[in-house]
Amino acid sequence: MACDRAVFDAVAARLHCPPMSQCEFEAARLTVRLDAVASNYRLCQRLAGPAVVAGVVKADGYGLGAPEVTRALSGAGCDTFFVARLEEGIRLRPVVPNARIFVLDGAAPDTVDALISNRLIPVLNSLAEIAGWSAAARETRTVLEAAIHIDTGMNRLGLPGGELSALALEWKKRLDGIRVVLLMSHLACADDPQAKMNRVQLDRFRSALAMLPPAPASMASSGGVLLGKDYAFDLVRPGIGLYGGNVQNAQQNPFSVAAVLSGRVLQLRQIDKGESVGYGATFKAKRPTVLATVALGYADGLMRAIGNRGFAAIAGRRAPIAGRVSMDLVTLDVTDIPRAALSTDAVAEFFGDTISLEEVAKAADTAAYEILTALTPRVPRRYESAKA
Repeated sequence: MACDRAVFDAVAARLHCPPMSQCEFEAARLTVRLDAVASNYRLCQRLAGPAVVAGVVKADGYGLGAPEVTRALSGAGCDTFFVARLEEGIRLRPVVPNARIFVLDGAAPDTVDALISNRLIPVLNSLAEIAGWSAAARETRTVLEAAIHIDTGMNRLGLPGGELSALALEWKKRLDGIRVVLLMSHLACADDPQAKMNRVQLDRFRSALAMLPPAPASMASSGGVLLGKDYAFDLVRPGIGLYGGNVQNAQQNPFSVAAVLSGRVLQLRQIDKGESVGYGATFKAKRPTVLATVALGYADGLMRAIGNRGFAAIAGRRAPIAGRVSMDLVTLDVTDIPRAALSTDAVAEFFGDTISLEEVAKAADTAAYEILTALTPRVPRRYESAKA
């Protein structure tokens, strides 16, 4: 029989036990602040207005949970979303039945039917995809919406120069049955406001727009939003900024912390000078050392590369990682943490309010994007509701 929470908590209080929410053991947790996601969205609106602000929720909302962050963004007024994969768009459609959902991967022939039936808008990346989408419009006797991606220097997806010229010469024929709702490109160096490539791509995009019939335009992701109004056009597509990333490594991050990764201390011990810690004995104590073993490891997505390089924080105080990150555990040198803050139920933060995503990424020699998206399903996501 399920236990009523109020009854449980009342009994727990008499027995001097914590309430049910604290009795449910969680070795690790990713706390997602949906109010911060919504706040970051509104910041993008202020920076990019009057451009429309879309929400990029690919890769399961950058690891935070696409359905939950999409609902929070929708509640803040967002009605346009971007995903990478067809499957992501299909899963997202019931969450926001009336929103526009763009699929960045495009429209491969075997995805056309699913794109149409789920009312997803493909970002067409080649003349071949444009031809296939036009053919689908003729076959279904409908006008199909699409975005067209113009490559301005990323050399990844999008129409290269030759295909752009061909489209410009015959756009009426090639776009038959297609309603172009967005012309877009993507910046390669938006995380560096001093990069000359930003202006080069901006000029190329403007030239490309002049070659094609008028349509709403989009170039800026999170970094592009911070580059200024020249890059905003009609729609911006922030991703990592919504989730709290300091995309341009500013001294003061303009975005609010939206995710906190923490693990529980399982054991405390003291070792003598000269003793080692962990696999490979890569950490040797230079003094009598207090260690805290925490329930978080690379099976949870904690990067193995931060062993002996990264930090966690207990009660707002940093503690270096001692030794290698193992599958389920990581050990901290907590010698300098006040003893009052140390116990076997203490919580260690690995990123969040004390340690930034960018600091973890630097220790792991990677990017903040990977720190978030590498988190595995074994880490429970716990959501703090978005404020009205």
